[in-house]
Amino acid sequence: MTEPTHDEAHGAALGSRLNWLRAAVLGANDGIVSTAGLVVGVAGATQERAALLTAGLAGLLAGSLSMAAGEYVSVSTQRDSEKAALAAEKQELREKPEAELAELTGMLQARGLSREVAREAAEQLTERDALKAHARVELGIDPDALADPWHAAWASFAAFTVGALLPLLAIVLPPAHWRLPVTVVSVLAALVLTGWASARLGAAAPGRAVLRNVVGGAVAMAVTYAVGTLLGVAGA
Repeated sequence: MTEPTHDEAHGAALGSRLNWLRAAVLGANDGIVSTAGLVVGVAGATQERAALLTAGLAGLLAGSLSMAAGEYVSVSTQRDSEKAALAAEKQELREKPEAELAELTGMLQARGLSREVAREAAEQLTERDALKAHARVELGIDPDALADPWHAAWASFAAFTVGALLPLLAIVLPPAHWRLPVTVVSVLAALVLTGWASARLGAAAPGRAVLRNVVGGAVAMAVTYAVGTLLGVAGA
């Protein structure tokens, strides 16, 4: 069996980039919806720019830090699991190499190779890098590209922040009587874009994704605005 071709390596890299792009789009979408719901809810209770700015900034920081922390913990757990699996595989290769060679041969056979070709391929892969061969074929892990929790955390922080800035700026920059309509229109337009982008990156039809996105965002803003209005009236 030969080393992966340039096209195969390029395909793997492209898949990884697409996964990051999808995560970035979804993170931005979360920032848009959660911050829009927050500032629109506050706008239902008060039109004071300082209150809207304070609420929006608090929501942006809390959301982005929460996303970053959650992603860091999640990816750290994944990385720890991958490292533990690699350590166990390394020990098995050291203690029972023949059994591991037979196991690799069987897995290659299961992928459609004949017994003879699978055995030869397993032997060649084992000679080059036994751990890497078992990690990729048996565990589905690339030892040279383990998940990076800091990368994931910063990416989530940035994506959420970018998304949250749109409703925050839309609610504080226009004159008082334009704040709500500008925010609603801007948010719905952004949700159309993120819904379309997530669908295209996932090779799915964009219609339903856009509709789900827009309806979800609209409902979130309507509910929080109604609650904010009720609280504003009650507190008056």
